[in-house]
Amino acid sequence: MISLFMTFSDLAGERRIHPDEVAAAAELVGSIPDMTEGLLFTPLEQSVDHPYKADGSGPVFALQLRFSDLFACEAALDRGGVLAGLATGAGLSGLTGLDVTHQVMLTRPFPVDVAAHPDATATPCSYLVHYPGPAEDLNAWHLHYLEHHPSIMRTFPDVRQIEIYTRIDWVDRLPSQRVEYMQRNKLVFDSPAALSRALSSDVIKRMRADFVQFPPFSGGNKHFPMLTRGVMSKP
Repeated sequence: MISLFMTFSDLAGERRIHPDEVAAAAELVGSIPDMTEGLLFTPLEQSVDHPYKADGSGPVFALQLRFSDLFACEAALDRGGVLAGLATGAGLSGLTGLDVTHQVMLTRPFPVDVAAHPDATATPCSYLVHYPGPAEDLNAWHLHYLEHHPSIMRTFPDVRQIEIYTRIDWVDRLPSQRVEYMQRNKLVFDSPAALSRALSSDVIKRMRADFVQFPPFSGGNKHFPMLTRGVMSKP
């Protein structure tokens, strides 16, 4: 599975996208051919406790679009498509003038104990993490991370989804800026409160103990809790 990430950021940290424009963006995303699923991320309405609040409130808006293969993804990245329009804010004034980046990555899913909570009524919350890099030895870094960190993530209370994304080569004609972060992660919870409870648990101590064992790398990392809305591709 291939994931395209698009991130819309306000360097001043003051902009917000109106719910009506999120709905309009969802309609546009749903029209993208051969997309299997779209996820729209927006900032939390109220901040929650988590260990990395100093990373800031995160992007104004972000997308994760899933495709079954790279060729379907690249077809959506042409200059005349929906994504090119979103990158320039065409038709959506809330996205105009934002700093927009994009990256295509390989999706690596990992098991969780409960994939979905049947009684969940709150808006799901995703914890988006990225490591810009570089690592001194990227292969060694990924080997350590993939062999150790997901098994610890799985012990977070009520985690519903764990995915790790690694780099691939791709081509596109989007007007937004390409980035090549060495890795992204996503943990999904039923609600912001569930995310806060999980990240306040003792599991975070095990995560930090493993973090200090990572092979050498630079660039740090960023962590952003985001409300999450799913969009299926229109037939």
